[in-house]
Amino acid sequence: MSSITKNAGTWTGIALAVLATIIWSGNFVIARAVIHEIPPIALAFFRWLTATVCILPLAWNELRREWPVVKKQFPYFLLTGLMGVSLFNTLVYIAGHYSPAINLALIGTTSSPIMAIILARIILKEKVTWLRVTGLSICVTGILYLLSKGSLENLMGLQFSHGDVWVLLGALAFAIYNILVRKKPTGISARAFLFVVFGLGTLLIFPAWLWENSYSAPIAWNGNLVAVILYLGLGTSVISFLCWNEAIAQLGAARTALFGNLIPVFSTLEAVWLLQEKITFFHIISGLMVITGLAIANLSTKRK
Repeated sequence: MSSITKNAGTWTGIALAVLATIIWSGNFVIARAVIHEIPPIALAFFRWLTATVCILPLAWNELRREWPVVKKQFPYFLLTGLMGVSLFNTLVYIAGHYSPAINLALIGTTSSPIMAIILARIILKEKVTWLRVTGLSICVTGILYLLSKGSLENLMGLQFSHGDVWVLLGALAFAIYNILVRKKPTGISARAFLFVVFGLGTLLIFPAWLWENSYSAPIAWNGNLVAVILYLGLGTSVISFLCWNEAIAQLGAARTALFGNLIPVFSTLEAVWLLQEKITFFHIISGLMVITGLAIANLSTKRK
């Protein structure tokens, strides 16, 4: 592979990872707005059911050709669907009922990239350079600065509940998903891959949804709630996952995971735009730190 082609692939991967985080960041802003209108497992189930239906027409022809690969590697696809679809966002939605947003952001955005780097090193033998460690440290510091508003007292005053354990498990599930995507079997296209993973993940959520539905109040469906489900199903699922998986293929699992630190930055900007919240000095400094950390982590060390 020529250096020009390699550099083009790197920049493509970076652009796709950033686009995925922009769309994903809306997940927290919009989903939080309807958290009292729909139970957490139902929100996850209808999101992924919508995603499965949306991607089916795109993946159908490829899926028919590549079905032997799916059958041969079925345990892999089942585990990937469990981690990336069934558990990740479902656990975050559940955690939102018990822990404040500051805890969710702190645990979710800082722990998943760290877990992904460690797992990539252990399982995939990916090299962890000093630049990557430095960049990750700056990203984490920027997120902590934003969440604590620059106050060590605020940071030390965080109270952790059992809801924080749910989001920590969600972060671990997404870190494992990143590793599994890196080991995607040959002979299956991106769209067929996502359809199988979305479909299996939705089926795995189905029993939990039935259980939740047995005791929860009926959902009062309206136009706003339907629009939210469509956004989550098409935008934060189909489009974002296509972008994210291709970014992993171009950059690697650990390197791509670093871009997850952009999510709270974009979420802040979207909150200013959609919810008329005020942007502060802390948001600006934190955003600059995260972007700087990502730039450092994506630099390549030159060999003589």
